[in-house]
Amino acid sequence: MFSPYYAWARRHTPRGQADPLNHCALNVALYGRQGARWAMTERGRGQVQRDAATLQIGPSELRWVGDRLHIEVNEVAAPWPSRIRGTVTVHAPRRFHHPVQLAPQHRWCPIAPAARVEVDLGGRRWAGAGYLDSNQGDAPLEQAFQRWDWSRARLADGRSLVFYDVDRVGAAPLQLGLRFDPDGGVHHIEPPPAAALPRSLWRVARGARSDAGSSPHVLQTLTDAPFYARSLVDARWLGERVTAVHESLSLTRFDSAWVQAMLPFRMPRVAG
Repeated sequence: MFSPYYAWARRHTPRGQADPLNHCALNVALYGRQGARWAMTERGRGQVQRDAATLQIGPSELRWVGDRLHIEVNEVAAPWPSRIRGTVTVHAPRRFHHPVQLAPQHRWCPIAPAARVEVDLGGRRWAGAGYLDSNQGDAPLEQAFQRWDWSRARLADGRSLVFYDVDRVGAAPLQLGLRFDPDGGVHHIEPPPAAALPRSLWRVARGARSDAGSSPHVLQTLTDAPFYARSLVDARWLGERVTAVHESLSLTRFDSAWVQAMLPFRMPRVAG
């Protein structure tokens, strides 16, 4: 979605019909006491293979086996090269199909809002709660959206909550609240009150939701980029204190010339 090469190809292709399969990447972000590492190498169509159960991008592969998504990671971090290699297994015994129209040409669908993951990357092993969703679109994101805030968390009883606040181009803002139940039920709920969070170091605006009478606050900023921030946020949802995974995205920033010029340093490309 955020490839500078795809953006360039759209600008130089008649009617903007660039080939999306010529711009694919497996994005990996790792956070820890030794710092953060990212792998976002983009690959051309010749290095992409797919069928109903498998997606191979260069040396990495994603494959559904029953109710598990098995991910073989074989990537090189940038801009300081180091190998990221191993496996991530997403256990999704309960999968949902609840597509949401965020804009006329864009759909978002949570697949496993309450998954479990097992990670083994070069001897670093851990397991815990996970999340899996998908996005589909027929036009560039920046043509439909100005920015959004998104957050999700799991409650103690196994229910999962997702909140979306979307500023759209040429349309009214969208405020979305969804509750996913362990038995497969999906419920639209009224989002709790919104509150501003401190801007990131790159001055990306952030906002989150928390029950009336409580205030959300940032516990940790995981990713701080010129157009995107991923954070852990402390909040109260449905009367329960949660640690929510939160992201803020500025498509206005992403579409700016200076951000597009910076992205290749984080996202190298291997044609083929």
